[in-house]
Amino acid sequence: MSGPLSGLRVIDATNFLFGPVATQMLGDMGADVIKVEPPEGDPTRKIGQSRTALMGSFFLNVNRNKRSIVLDLKQEADQQTLRTVLGTADVFVHNMRSTAIDKLGLSYQSLAAQFPRLVYASALGFGSGGRYFDRPAYDDVIQGYSGIAGLNARMTGVASYTPMLQTDKLCGVFLAFAIAAALTYRERSGKGQEVQVPMFESMVAFNLMEHMADGVFATSAEPDPENPLGYSRVFGRFHRPLQTRDSFICVIANTDAQWKRLFTLFDRPELLQDPRFVDIRSRMFNIDALYEIVEGALQDRTTAEWMALLNTSDIPASPAYDLDALRLDPHLADVDFFSTQQHDSEGSLTFPGIPIRMSESPGEIRRGPPRLGQHTEEILRDLSR
Repeated sequence: MSGPLSGLRVIDATNFLFGPVATQMLGDMGADVIKVEPPEGDPTRKIGQSRTALMGSFFLNVNRNKRSIVLDLKQEADQQTLRTVLGTADVFVHNMRSTAIDKLGLSYQSLAAQFPRLVYASALGFGSGGRYFDRPAYDDVIQGYSGIAGLNARMTGVASYTPMLQTDKLCGVFLAFAIAAALTYRERSGKGQEVQVPMFESMVAFNLMEHMADGVFATSAEPDPENPLGYSRVFGRFHRPLQTRDSFICVIANTDAQWKRLFTLFDRPELLQDPRFVDIRSRMFNIDALYEIVEGALQDRTTAEWMALLNTSDIPASPAYDLDALRLDPHLADVDFFSTQQHDSEGSLTFPGIPIRMSESPGEIRRGPPRLGQHTEEILRDLSR
């Protein structure tokens, strides 16, 4: 079986993480992704351990299912080669700033007439039309601008980053979705289009899905004490993994029925009648008091004992895994999540699997991450036929 994007060609002129996450997702779904790299390669080739030069672990994790071609886009001949490659493509993705892309003659305005069916996708820091447009941006910067770094300050008094490259990865998912949507439109209309995915606006939209909160009722952009922003539950001092007898556990009850079962497990039937906890609205106003009771009760048993009881009672819960525990999780083993592949230069490599399941056109890890320029001759040879 072939992936749902089989037969589509994506020209990927991105580096680092934002763009490569998106194009790897497209490659996993069957697209032929041609990664255009400068002579020195994607900078992430040099990050992390490597078995051979320019094949660092960071690069390996976000560049499978791609072919690599080296083009020096500062040279006019290689610019022309890229245009020739674009003539065979369905999608062009880049993360260059407008001054650079204009200088290369590769702006959407420069290509649209020649390639009217091309989906032209820009992975941006900030959207065009705003005063921040064309500023440099990386994950840390966008975590700051989008309010994500400031969320912890509301609880601890100290702003801090999420300990992952959250904005790069999530914006990569936004970008893959936007490209797929534009391809669907093209199939219906026959027309390509320009797609912009700015990190700043994307992450503000993501952050405010719950944190817009009562601000949805505000009549202006000014701070409104009557309609504050922020989903209060997640700022509670007990919104964290809770202490058991031997470690930590994550427990979240939402419905009245779940809380009834949880209070029963705690042997605290009187809490069922406590006016602070009788319904979801009351519990939200008394969330700290509620979870102080929960943590106190959880300390009577081990995490394993609580997991058995909570699963039997159909109450959502999990142990607080560290990263190493993920490789040992029995469910991930059941679904064959981790995939070990043999690479032609790197030997045995283990990748996280493709989480999306499709009954008729599943994705597949068809090839490992490419060596720098590995497919240059192959791609140019195909163009000359």
